[in-house]
Amino acid sequence: MFSRKRTGLAAAAILTASLFCSSAALAKDFVVGLSWDTKDTLVQAWEDYFQSESVTMGDAAGVHFKWIINVANNDPAQQASNIEDLINQGVDVIVARAKDGTAIGASIRAAKAANIPFVTFDRESSTIKPTAHVGADSYAHAKLAATALVDDLKKHDAKAKCIELLGSQVDTNAVNFSKAWNDVTKESGVVENLMQVPTEWNPELFLSGTTNAFKAHPEANCLFVASDFALSAVKSALDKIGRWKPQGDPNHVWIASVGLMPSAVKAMEGGYLDDSALWDTYGHARELDRVLIAIAKGEDPGCGDKGCLVNGRIGTPATINSMDNIWSKKYNDQ
Repeated sequence: MFSRKRTGLAAAAILTASLFCSSAALAKDFVVGLSWDTKDTLVQAWEDYFQSESVTMGDAAGVHFKWIINVANNDPAQQASNIEDLINQGVDVIVARAKDGTAIGASIRAAKAANIPFVTFDRESSTIKPTAHVGADSYAHAKLAATALVDDLKKHDAKAKCIELLGSQVDTNAVNFSKAWNDVTKESGVVENLMQVPTEWNPELFLSGTTNAFKAHPEANCLFVASDFALSAVKSALDKIGRWKPQGDPNHVWIASVGLMPSAVKAMEGGYLDDSALWDTYGHARELDRVLIAIAKGEDPGCGDKGCLVNGRIGTPATINSMDNIWSKKYNDQ
């Protein structure tokens, strides 16, 4: 009887130890090295959502996240160095928003050599394929914006002569924006594209580019803005020539954009911005955390060849106040 009691106690001890070890394994930090190209309001929103949702989703999945974050200040060489530091620290996975879609390939190759999974975020690699890509469907976003503007022009029996403000051409999203805009508008019958203006995502070039484009084409009455983060610069340029006017005014310039950034929300509420495809930071963050949890568990995140992409939503002056989960309203004053 004594022996049987000892046997039962031993079994209980083994079970307790097993449960403890299991809990300890789940409690181990899953370390994410996060490499930003820059730090602005959009990036801060992403970062906040990454961390808050990783707690909620991670707890439910038994994964405890720890984040190590660095910023490259828009320098591809600095980003490469930052990622090398993350590799040397032995993080469990690297997430990077690439400054340069070509240059990031070298960092992906280095991470793979160190057996560290690599997830590109928001901007794809144009060379080496990472473990997974998470972001927006940039072509679909711009297609939404272009289609909405074309529909609006037809509804008002109007035609547009448009200037396209390009993004950086080393940014795969910017390339997709331009392709979608031109694919939709060239067959629309209501849009004539007059010229393309490079901006390299520089607000000063949004200002000077818009100013010079309207000098060259005073007949223009339309803009496609690849990202409305610099819409205040566009406003300044149009203000000077009396063309920053709301819908219904004869001097109104039709404007379609991607982003629905903080300055764009106010412009849309005033009727100056006709439509914008929302860059859904909250949805992106939850998708990234889902992918990271799958990697932490040794599972296939299921992104496929195109990546794990999040669709956008169209905002218009008529719908802006009824749309929910618009990050740029929350971060409007930051």
